Amino acid sequence: MMARRRMDAALLVLFLGHLVTALEVPLDLLEGLPQPPTITHQSPKDFIIDPRENIIIHCDAKGKPHPSFSWTRNGTHFDTENDPNVNMRSHSGTLVVDISREKAEHYEGVYQCTARNKHGTAVSNNVVVRQSRSPLWSKERVKPIVVQEGVSLMLPCRPPAGLPPPIIFWMDNNFQRLPQGKRVSQSLNGDLYFSNVRKEDSRNDYICYARFPHTQTIQQKQPITVRVLNLDAINDTVAAFYNDTDLFSEAPVDERRPIFLIPSGSSSSKMVLRGHILEMECIAEGLPTPEILWSKVSGDLPAMRTSFLHYNKTLRIVNVSESDAGDYRCKARNQLGTVHHTIHVAVKAAPYWISGAPRNLVLAPGENGVLTCRASGTPKPSISWAMNGIPIENSPKDLSRKVEDDTIIFTDVQTGSSAVYQCNVSNDYGYLLSNAFVNVLSEPPRVLTEANKVYQVITNSKALIDCSSFGSPIPKITWFKDSRSSTLDGDPYFVHDNGTLEINVAQAQNSGKYTCAARNSLGIYENHVYLEVKEPTRIVKQPEYKVVQRGRSVVFECKVKHDPSLIPTMTWLKDDGELPDDERLIVDSDSLTITDVTENDAGVYTCIMNTTLDNDSASAELTVVEGTPTPAVVYERPDPPTDLELTDQKKRSVQLTWTPGDEHNSPTQKFLIQYEDSLHHRGQWHNLTEVPGTKTTVHLKLSPHAHYTFRVLALNAEGFSRPSFPSRVYKTDPAAPDENPTGVRGFGTEHNNLVISWTPLTGFQSNGPGLHYKVMWRQKAVDLDWTSVTVANNSQFVVSGTPTFVPYELKVQAVNDHGAGPEPAIAHGYSGEDLPIAAPENVQAVVLNSTLAEIHWDHVPVNLIRGHLKGYKVYYWKKHSLHKHNPDHMEKDILTFSGNHSHGMLPGLHPFSIYSFNVRVYNGKGEGPVSPTQQFKTPEGVPGPPTSLVVTNPNLDSLTLEWSPPREHNGHITGYTLRYQPAVASRQVDIATQGWFIGLMCAIALLILILLIICFIQRNKGGKYPVKEKEDAHTDPEFQPMKDDDCTFGEYSDNEDHKPLKGSRTPSNGTVKRDDSDDSLVDYGDGGDGQFNEDGSFIGQYSGKSASRDTAEGHESSEAPSPINAMNSLNSFV
Repeated sequence: MMARRRMDAALLVLFLGHLVTALEVPLDLLEGLPQPPTITHQSPKDFIIDPRENIIIHCDAKGKPHPSFSWTRNGTHFDTENDPNVNMRSHSGTLVVDISREKAEHYEGVYQCTARNKHGTAVSNNVVVRQSRSPLWSKERVKPIVVQEGVSLMLPCRPPAGLPPPIIFWMDNNFQRLPQGKRVSQSLNGDLYFSNVRKEDSRNDYICYARFPHTQTIQQKQPITVRVLNLDAINDTVAAFYNDTDLFSEAPVDERRPIFLIPSGSSSSKMVLRGHILEMECIAEGLPTPEILWSKVSGDLPAMRTSFLHYNKTLRIVNVSESDAGDYRCKARNQLGTVHHTIHVAVKAAPYWISGAPRNLVLAPGENGVLTCRASGTPKPSISWAMNGIPIENSPKDLSRKVEDDTIIFTDVQTGSSAVYQCNVSNDYGYLLSNAFVNVLSEPPRVLTEANKVYQVITNSKALIDCSSFGSPIPKITWFKDSRSSTLDGDPYFVHDNGTLEINVAQAQNSGKYTCAARNSLGIYENHVYLEVKEPTRIVKQPEYKVVQRGRSVVFECKVKHDPSLIPTMTWLKDDGELPDDERLIVDSDSLTITDVTENDAGVYTCIMNTTLDNDSASAELTVVEGTPTPAVVYERPDPPTDLELTDQKKRSVQLTWTPGDEHNSPTQKFLIQYEDSLHHRGQWHNLTEVPGTKTTVHLKLSPHAHYTFRVLALNAEGFSRPSFPSRVYKTDPAAPDENPTGVRGFGTEHNNLVISWTPLTGFQSNGPGLHYKVMWRQKAVDLDWTSVTVANNSQFVVSGTPTFVPYELKVQAVNDHGAGPEPAIAHGYSGEDLPIAAPENVQAVVLNSTLAEIHWDHVPVNLIRGHLKGYKVYYWKKHSLHKHNPDHMEKDILTFSGNHSHGMLPGLHPFSIYSFNVRVYNGKGEGPVSPTQQFKTPEGVPGPPTSLVVTNPNLDSLTLEWSPPREHNGHITGYTLRYQPAVASRQVDIATQGWFIGLMCAIALLILILLIICFIQRNKGGKYPVKEKEDAHTDPEFQPMKDDDCTFGEYSDNEDHKPLKGSRTPSNGTVKRDDSDDSLVDYGDGGDGQFNEDGSFIGQYSGKSASRDTAEGHESSEAPSPINAMNSLNSFV
């Protein structure tokens, strides 16, 4: 059994691979091939109609032979022929309902279109037709509202229910929007809320308006009068308004903490559908006015899809996804307090495609294939299949067909088994209905790429040569070059699955004739194309930095080397913008001349050389300085020419002569002839031509339908002269246009339209009155005939109802009252884009090191991108660190890669972490579906430095180091490396002056002191006594011998009786007062104030309160030092 399942899975993979290849064939480009019907255009599922206009329900389909159409209404056959108000368009299933004799509501219902030919039947969605409604506001008497200043207030709107719902806004009697802000704002249901009212809120024209968008009608509620009074004013006026006025809050109003007006309670819930817009609002009252803050309890708000409306009171999330489910918290706060409300959001989902709708399948007899209808939703949707509009369980049995849930497997198909299959995916929130045909054909190969097409690329760039083919079975593509000595396979050539030949780095030797051969079991077809590898365009002499005096001239040179077969076009920019429209700036083929330079001419000038294949640019700066003193010889600009005369007048030419003016010591270099067309551009002078300074006559070519006036300027080394006086007016006769509009392009603003735009002709170019344009278009390689319209006073035309992103050929011809312009060139464009419908597959991550990973993915097929491929976006975020001390980090990063990339690097990663990522393709319309989110782990990296290092317990030969772990572990810490070195070199020093020696002596003295204290305490059985009293009690200077059993000392002779200890106090009368002395030995015990410094020295004193000390040293003893002297010695160290 398991072996059988593995075999089935292998077959399924094989079928899917075949399917992808087959679906890249554009069947619509082939003539004469049978094809089951395909619905190309249909009305939306929910179709709201305007009751004032005829009802048009669209249903268009294609197929060979062309399909016939029928309709059902509310589940039963709709006999359109017997309804005089209903007409079906020819060659289409579109219904047009004339409502002039019947109300539109009579045709409300559920409609479904069926398109059939002998190869199958396709069905449309169920189209629910409903009439838009804009009911009137119910009559009501609105009482004035008197409210105390500072309280909250709500003004209800409660508009009538319309279809679709109306748009609400508040205005005054002058149709001016009422001011709103943090204190006053409109809720989502249209009510107007005041967090607290002020006296300036008093007015009698609070008017709620409802605009019904479908019928473009606006209705208004009766005006509401609001009077805001303080408490005294309310008491004065309460009697006058008692009978017909609502009174609010008669108690004095103090500042108060916020309270939510909506929603009520501490929590609420909300359900939203995937892909829809989620809007949550919190409006609070309070004084001062509260501010509203939003957060997501279970994560971060999606920054790119989140906005805050109505002064932060509404949280709006667009394009909702399942990740947006969870708890959201709004917080209202002012200086008196804070209040919270939690909104639980549940995200449900109507069915949506996971990997796109089922795709049409073209198979040869005997081949295998698969139709897949893979969708998701919340709750999980059910899937049902139909064939030619009939449930598949009721369809004729077919042994080559096997239905397995969302997949139909075809095995060994035969001629005659072509059909259209419908997949219906539904749950409680909607449905998806998709048609996909299986077309069983036996066709020899054909190459669809244009024959003898010429491809041009620049040296060292990539060359892609197309070979789009069709055949059944699918043809195999091989390529040959010139003599066809061998197939092109291997470096530098690469053949893609769709037959395209790629040369990654094209060189001159790659130029030549290429032959594409498509072969299957029924034959072979060859097509020839040509590749031309051109030399790149390069600027060989760049413009140079210039410093020029004001009033002088300057020339920037820009000479280019290019392929002889390419014609370059030079464009000059100033400071990255267009050159000023100034006659002093003269652009030649390889230079820019600026005459009579002013301070405004300073800046950066850039020349750009463009060809049809590449471009090059270079820049230089111009600095303008003040002029030098005038030399002895005066050089000035020439005087303007005089005596302009027009002779040899013809329809499109005239001869102009003039007399030169004074040259002022500088020879005339050239004359510039300018013209004004008073018919089209009165007051604007344009450069027409130049002649050398030795000539005084010129033959001018003119355009039809213009009123010319000419003038001449002379140029010498100092600059241009002033213009001459204008010539007389010379009028030319009108004629048909000589040229057509330029810049013809086609693009889409919606997925089902094509916008054709062009650069209109100027009045001067029109050659005559009545200028308009003949706009022509046809779908490339599909339509033979051109569709055309006439457009006047506009520079674009919108074609509606086009397929999504298909190529079109375009032409725009200029026409006036005297005829049409020349045959226009064909331009190319595409109809509107739509969002991609597939995510990149085979997404993988390769971790290169602890901070760098490489993401790989497969290119999304072109037909699934549905637009111009812009590139791929990799979303990645750190899910959490593998070390428990590092916090989680969910902020997403995005890297964008161009469309020719199938992999990209993720730099700057955190070591020893888990990352999540996914990939999306995007086009000009936006991003496609997200690939399944995957994860990867980064390995351990180098840890960060310890966050602290402290030296403690320094000793003579040792010390203690303490440190804290690093902030960034970047892995499991296995140990620390300690490095040290001497701070200074050793040197001879006086030991008595060293800190360590002093510390050692202090330590020895301290030990002796502690020993003395212990002995005294032991001898006196723990009693406390002043040292001085004990000393006075022994008048005999000879101490008793110390015994081993009681720790007393032996004999000791003190040479000075009654000598006080250093640091002790001696009263003037020779007695020691217990209350006055701090010299108790208890002060050196555990409970005393004695302390040790960090270096071990003793800082306790016999008396911490002594104001003076006895400084007499006395005579040194010749005997061994006594403990008392030792204590004195210790005190001297302190």
